[in-house]
Amino acid sequence: MIKGLLALLLLPLLIAGCGGPKKQETAPPPSAPPPEAAPAEIPKGDPAAGKGEFIMYCSACHGPDAKGMPNLGKNLITSQFFGSKTDAELIDYVKVGRPISDPLNTTGVPMPPKGGNPALTDQEIADIIAYIHTIRP
Repeated sequence: MIKGLLALLLLPLLIAGCGGPKKQETAPPPSAPPPEAAPAEIPKGDPAAGKGEFIMYCSACHGPDAKGMPNLGKNLITSQFFGSKTDAELIDYVKVGRPISDPLNTTGVPMPPKGGNPALTDQEIADIIAYIHTIRP
């Protein structure tokens, strides 16, 4: 009987020493989601600089007055597309351009990325957009 009592007393120690029943582990709290990347800051456009840049980079297709050239670039003065976009969206659009295959291309002429000038900077694009805003009604 003493052996039985001793075994009964030692049983919990043996179970604990062998790992015994596992406690239900709680999962660590989920870590906070990574912060979203801050949107790139949009450069403030300079309309005075934008006028010269527009003439240099855009007027061949959109005309020196931004009213478009036949069978080339759209009229930017009356463009609903231009008027409906934020400056950030317009910068992104100019950087990508519009291929002929784009359903929104109604001229059948592609607008190459950055107007065909890969060296065009975001600042220059912002300047051009600022200039166009000043000549639109």
